[in-house]
Amino acid sequence: MSVELLDGSTVLSFVEDEEAFNGLIHDRFSNLDTNHDGFLSYSEILKEFQSMRVFETHFGIDVKRDPDEFAHVYDSLFVKFDHDANGAVDLEEFKMETKSMMLAMANGLGVLPVQMVLEEDSFLKKAVEREAMKMNA
Repeated sequence: MSVELLDGSTVLSFVEDEEAFNGLIHDRFSNLDTNHDGFLSYSEILKEFQSMRVFETHFGIDVKRDPDEFAHVYDSLFVKFDHDANGAVDLEEFKMETKSMMLAMANGLGVLPVQMVLEEDSFLKKAVEREAMKMNA
């Protein structure tokens, strides 16, 4: 983890860089697709949702939540990714929904920089790294 400074333009610029964004999407999808069938099953994508620990913590402190609540949230997230409702997420669905989520984050961040703690392999961390490389070039 690291503390980084970013704003909405950092994220938007990353998403608009098709080569960088699509490369990261493909890499992440390949890592999640553990059986290499070209689709993400519920159990494969569930591991990614759980690794984010968004619902398990409150300001970094573990909180106990109802397991049924977790299941409902994760089910709802999977449905958002599975656009054609076939029970699996293909690369294009994964890319479209991730892009939508990233654009929503960019919009929510706005133009004023904020300091955030980011996981090393997160999409936001990759966006910050890309911006830093552009500034140093």
